[in-house]
Formats: sequence, C-alpha cells, structure tokens
Amino acid sequence: MADAPQSAPQYDVVIIGGGPGGYNAAIRAGQLGLKVACVEMRDTLGGTCLNVGCMPSKALLHASELYEVAGTEFAGLGIKVGSRELDLSQMMKQKDDSVGQLTKGIEFLFKKNKVDWLKGRGRIAGKGQVEVEAADGSKATVAAKNIIIATGSEPTPLPGVEFVANKVVDSTGALSLPAVPKKLIVIGAGVIGLELGSVWRRLGAEVEVVEYLDKIGAGMDAEVATAFQRGLTKQGMTFRMGTKVTGAKVAKDGVELTVEPAAGGKAETLKGDVVLVAIGRRPYTAGLGLETVGIETDKRGFIANDHFKAGQDGIWVIGDVTYGPMLAHKAEEDAVAAVELIAGKAGHVDYNLVPSVIYTGPEVAWVGKTEEQLKDAGVEFRKGKFPFAANSRAKINHETEGFVKVLADPKTDRVLGVHIYGPQAGELIGAACMTMAFGGASEDIARTSYAHPTRSEALKQAAMGVEGWIMQA
Repeated sequence: MADAPQSAPQYDVVIIGGGPGGYNAAIRAGQLGLKVACVEMRDTLGGTCLNVGCMPSKALLHASELYEVAGTEFAGLGIKVGSRELDLSQMMKQKDDSVGQLTKGIEFLFKKNKVDWLKGRGRIAGKGQVEVEAADGSKATVAAKNIIIATGSEPTPLPGVEFVANKVVDSTGALSLPAVPKKLIVIGAGVIGLELGSVWRRLGAEVEVVEYLDKIGAGMDAEVATAFQRGLTKQGMTFRMGTKVTGAKVAKDGVELTVEPAAGGKAETLKGDVVLVAIGRRPYTAGLGLETVGIETDKRGFIANDHFKAGQDGIWVIGDVTYGPMLAHKAEEDAVAAVELIAGKAGHVDYNLVPSVIYTGPEVAWVGKTEEQLKDAGVEFRKGKFPFAANSRAKINHETEGFVKVLADPKTDRVLGVHIYGPQAGELIGAACMTMAFGGASEDIARTSYAHPTRSEALKQAAMGVEGWIMQA
C-alpha cells in the first residue's frame, strides 16, 4: 500500500467514529495539543448514544414517566388537573430538539479544541492512512501518526425476523413510532428492551417481553433481577421467560411471532401490533479496511487490544468495538486513556468499576461483583441490605419500591459490589463507584455523613448493615 500523498493533511491522531468514544478522544487530543481529526459519517456528531440511543430514549423515559404520574399520582398529591391527553408528536419533537442541542454542543466543543470534523465514512487505507468518502461519493485520504477505531456497535439482528418499518423494529425504530401500539412485543429483557418497553407501556401499550434466558437484565445480581421483574410485572408488563423466537410474519393488522420453549417443546404463536427486537448489540466494523493493516476481528466481531493498541503500531481501538462493557461511559474512559497513552501519559480503565444502569422507573444500577459472581469464584463476602420503604425521603415521595445492597470482604471490609433497585439509582451509584475506586470499605460509606432526608441515606444504611448496625429499619 502506497503512502498517502505528500499534499494530504497530516494529523497526529485521526479518529474513525464520532460517538462518545470518538468525540471524547478528539476533545482530549485537542486539549493535549495534538493535531486531531474525527471522521463521522452521520450528519450530526454524537454517534448512536446521542442520536438514536441513550439521549433520545432518556427523553422519552422522562416524558412518559411524567405522563403516567399525571394520570396516577397527581390527585393523591392534591393536584387537580384537567383531562390528561397524549400529544405524541410533541413528545417526539421535544426529544428531537433536545438531541439537536446536544449534537450542536459537540460541534462547539470541536471548534473550541481545534478538532477537524471530516464528514464522511472513514476507512483505513493502510498504515497511517485514512480514506474519507463523502456523501457525494468523493474520496480523500489523510495521513495520521495514530488512528483510533471508535466505530461503536449496531443492533444485533435476530435470524428469521426481518425488520419492517413501524412493524418489526430495532431500538432506533422504537424511538420514533408514529402511534402508540395496542400491543408491543419486546424480544429481549435486557437494558434496551426494558427501557423502551416501559416507555410504551406508560403511554398505553400492552407490553409482553419474550426472553430466551430465565432471568431479566443479563449480568444483573439475581436478587435484584427477581425484585425488578416483580416490580415491572406490577406495573403491567408481562414476561415470557425461557422462550425462543423462531420466526415472524408481518400482516396488515400486525405481526405474528412463532415461539417455543428454549429447552425444547411445542411451538405457539404470539400476535402484536409492533415487535421490538432488542437482543443486544454487535461491533460495527463493516468496510473499515482492517485487512489493510493486518487486523482481524474475533468470531463475535470484536477487535482485540493490548492497552488499547490493536496489534499494529499506530492503530488503537476503543468503545463498543473492543472488549469490556458496551456502554457510552466506558467508551469515554477508553477514549481518555488511549489518547493519554498516545501523548506519552499513563492511561488505564478498570472495567470492574464501570457502573451499569437501567433507566426504568424505578431504576436499577450496579457496580462491581454480584453475589453469584463472588460465590462462583469462591470469594467470601458479607452483605448489608436496606429497603427504600424505610428511607424517609423515598417514603415522603411515594418511591418505596426497591432496596440497596452492599457486598464487602469479611476480612478487609473492602467494598466488592453495590446493587441498587430504586429511585434515582443511577445517581446514587456514583458514590459507590468513588468508594471502590479508592479501595474503600463499607465502613467508609457507613461513617460518612449523608444529608437528611435524601435517598442516598439508603446507601449509608445498607453499608451499616454489612456489620449489622442498621438503625432505620
């Protein structure tokens, strides 16, 4: 492969992909004085997360939660309102407006940090070369001392189930349905399926979740998963666990799914207006030109790395396209670490300290090890558990569903894992992450003063429970 033309722009770093990994890598590189460009094929920056993932889904989760509260809780709080009416087009508009503001914010940060946005599809064209194909088909090559692959992931398709607009949809399609379906069938009881299922359930859809495994929330602590599923069932969602989907047939009046027990058994048919396929995500490496630099993916599509290096001098990989949790905030940490290594600094990410959150109502959040993981590894632990039903702020706010659980080493008291099912769990988990990052003990949490009354006191009380001195339950 020939070198890039001498006239080609020369960069210290070229990043392929403008999602949370890519744009944060670009900003950090700019801060460190590196000449940097980011290649992004969408018309807006932010990748899946900002455009069709984390941000729009949270906008709909928030709006749908308020819609439900207005219909179920306002009267009990002494708030009299007129008849509640859903304006779905306005709900979608405010979602899109919020997303637009966020993507424009990244453009501003690129300009502030002297990052060049190369608009088009990026492809590695050889060592130190990135080819950018613009929307009009024109191509240009830039030279780079370092190339960071940050192309993220895409929804995993399900064999035998073809996508059909507004009938059989992936997560992107579920964010922009033109009407509330009478019945929504969700294939997959993971983060995406449960979040988007809960949105449409609040807005009036009957929601049935079909899951291959016998537990919802893959990777979640089993005790939390059981309570979480029970809570979602009370809200009106139904679950068909241990079930395999083998096919789908689309008709004018809806979609028919063929399902059968995962362990084998008689097939049956489920019918819904819309089917959401949410069985996970897979790395996006299509047309990336990996073969030009001798890089291969594993059989699942991931690119291996050694401290973010992808087997070749000057090739780096971060985010969903490599190993570790497929989460936006993990990609951000990868981005900073990789760029700082390029700049000659230290860079490291401890994936054991990357929290997971499901933004349902109530939320679920966890960091570190589950009880099952510790037992399987033969690691002893002590447990403290505190219910939100005994937390004053949760009780006053009528948010008493759930609990906090703290797992700690019986000898050193070091915190091994924290699991929260309850109000604002995603916000509360940050204190646990900080404690664990510094190798802290459950006693450190227990003897820290938390403002009263706050939901965060539930974390303090659970930590007190590790040594058996819970005082509020």
